Formats: sequence, structure tokens, C-alpha cells
Amino acid sequence: MRKLLTVIFVFFMCTASGLCQFRSAELGDLGRSEVEIAMREHVGYLASAMLEGRGAGSEGELEAARYVTSVLESYGVDVLSGKDGEVFGLRGGEGDTLVSRNVIAYIPGCDEELRDKFIVISARLDNLGYEEYEDNGNLSRRTFYGANGNASGLAMLMELARKLSINGLLLKRSVIIAAFGSSSISDAGAWYFLNRSFSGVEDIDAMINLDMLGTGSNGFYAYTCSNPDMNDLIKAMSGTLQPVLPEIVSMEPVASDHRAFYEKGIPSVLFTTGMYREYNTDRDTPSILEYADMERELDYIFNFAVELAAAPKPEFRRSRAEDAGYPAGGDVVAYGDCDVKPSFLGSSDPSVFLQKWVYVYLRYPQEAVEAGIQGRVLVNMVIDERGKVTDVRVAKGVSPLLDAEAVRVVSASPDWKPAMLMGKKVKCGLSLYVDFKLERKR
Repeated sequence: MRKLLTVIFVFFMCTASGLCQFRSAELGDLGRSEVEIAMREHVGYLASAMLEGRGAGSEGELEAARYVTSVLESYGVDVLSGKDGEVFGLRGGEGDTLVSRNVIAYIPGCDEELRDKFIVISARLDNLGYEEYEDNGNLSRRTFYGANGNASGLAMLMELARKLSINGLLLKRSVIIAAFGSSSISDAGAWYFLNRSFSGVEDIDAMINLDMLGTGSNGFYAYTCSNPDMNDLIKAMSGTLQPVLPEIVSMEPVASDHRAFYEKGIPSVLFTTGMYREYNTDRDTPSILEYADMERELDYIFNFAVELAAAPKPEFRRSRAEDAGYPAGGDVVAYGDCDVKPSFLGSSDPSVFLQKWVYVYLRYPQEAVEAGIQGRVLVNMVIDERGKVTDVRVAKGVSPLLDAEAVRVVSASPDWKPAMLMGKKVKCGLSLYVDFKLERKR
């Protein structure tokens, strides 16, 4: 009896003093919903130091895929891709192969006519990984944890899958849940799914992409590539009671996996809270996320997904200019469609423009150097009928500092020799990557 009283006393003291770690964690969750607690746990794991930034093809990305798989299975969602995900390879420039993976799951629809049609809902699995650098003679490591980019989207994807699975009777179309690997490398996972893995691409009626959803105080945005049918559905929901409403934007907040679906002629919408100061830095940690806002966004996206799964098939519309990712207007010809490509200093190879102009006059922002920010900025530009470079804008950014410098140096380009189509000079749209890479000191 004395021993029992001693155990009870020790447990009471542990609880009262706050020294019992397990009990303290429970107290910290007081007032939080089950969904918020789950999203915190997901982000805490996916953005932990143990996963080393989930670099494409890394062990951390593999562990992230295993985690997403196990969570979806625990929620009763049918995972199609196995414990380690569906593996694919990317051939590198030196002949090496990077091995990555997608996690694919399935929630069946209930309508006899529509259940063989699909809505794909996706989130980016990988992030930038880590880099090693020398600091005062010591080798140090900088990890890009990617809490908002994109552990936030993955956390929401898993909780959305749970809600859709529980409420499966509301779904007319079937839903494919996808966590795409190697998204940071030309949306490789999404491309592989559409071009190599999934045999029913023609039966995908629409796509929802979740990327960077953790900073709701910055706003909540929907980017549809200006698709009228998707915009109409969002506007129709604005007239109903919703926990939060997205702002439809015409400029792409961030390039992500929806682009691969758009290129296949599949109407797509990106939900995001947009760019943020910690983007692609080692400060992108779970502490910056706003989970209460994330839960409201999740409720809205659930309602939107249910409506989309029941709505008439959205029609896909785009102009040639939009198809290439350039400003609308109908008179911009994609680079690959020109009979005679535009040329810079006598060469139609865009790499000559990069080597002889961009990298000669590029100024790496000092603030970005000090913060260790690096990456590839995808820039869209239009070379008009006079050879002038116009409409320079960022299609896939890294950080505001690097994005602005890429736009500056490309915009300052000397004149090109204009492109030709059917014997006439035309405006030509061109995309190119501007690399910002810090040298590693050994």
C-alpha cells in the first residue's frame, strides 16, 4: 500500500511540476482541434532535422513517402503505390540516376456514371535538402526544412484525404491523392505520373494542387490559369457559408505540379497562401506556420473538392501565349513553334544569352549570400517583332531577392534578332532558368 501511494505521489508531482514530457505535450494541445493537432504532428515530422530537408531522391524524401503512406493507410485510404512509394528515375547530366518516388492513393466515387472519372488532389513531397559550407574553418550544414514548402501542403493533403474518405458518399467522381516526388526538379513526379504511370489520364477531369498553405495571414489564393469554369465554381462557393474564401489571382503565385496537368489540357487550380520571407531558407521551420488558418483553409478545400467532384466537367481553354506561360493576348508565339528562332549575338541557343549576358552582368544580392539563399529562377520573357525583350516575369521563383535580380538582368538585355513565323516577324515567348549558386569553400 505504501509503495502504491508513493507511485501515485510521484505521478502527481510530475504532472503538477510540468516535468512529465508526455503530460506536458497533452496540456499544450488543450483548446486545439483533432485536425490541428494532427497537422502539427505531420509538419513536425516532415520538417524535422531527421529528414534533412527531404531533398529529391534523398533518404529523407523516402522517409517522407513512407510517413505519408502509413498515415493514409491508418486513415483507411487505399494506397496504390506500396510502402516506399512508386519509384522512378531521373537521368542526370553526368549519366547518374536520381531515384525518387510518388505516393498515390485512391478514394472511390459513388455515382455510377462519374465514378470512373477522376479528380487528382496533390501536394509536393520534396524540398531542397541541405548544403554543407565552411564557417570559420569548420564544416557546417544548412538544412532547408521546408515546413511551409511544402510540409504544410502535405499535412493538409493527408487530413483532406481522411475527410474525403469518411465522407465518401458525397463524392460522385473518384479522387486520386498524390504526393509527388522531385517536384523541385521540373515537376518530375507529376510528369512521371501523367506520362508513364497512370493509364487513365484522359479520364482526369480536374486537378487541385496544395502548395505552401501555412501563412494564412498573407492571404489565401486560388490560381486557375484563368480557367472560366474553375473560376465560376469558386465564385459560386463565395455565395455560400464558408470558413474562409480564396482570392482568385491571375498571376501565378508559385510554379508547382499543377503546371504538368495544365500542359496535358487538364483544368487545374492551385491553392496557396503565397510567397513568404522564409521561402527556400533554413528558417522555414514549423514555428512560422499558422495552424488555425490552415484548418479553415482545409475546410474550404474539402467543400470545394466535393463540389468539383459533382460538377459538370470543366472545359479546358487556353491561348497559345498562355500555353507557353506568357501574358495573354493571342499574338505571342511559343519558342518551339517559330519557323526561325530568335537569336542573340548570332546564336539561337538560349544558353549563349545566359553565358554572354546574364552571368556576366548578374549581381548576387549580398543579403541572399549572407542568408545562404540559392536556387534556380525560371523566367518568362517575350522578344517582340523589333527584337526588344519585354514582359519579363518570374514563373518559378526562389526568393524575392533572387527573383528581382533575375528579372533585372534579363530585362536589361540588348536587342535580339526577332523570330519569324510564315515569313513574318513575330513576338516570341521564351523561358529560361537563371541559376544562383553559392560556391562551397573547402
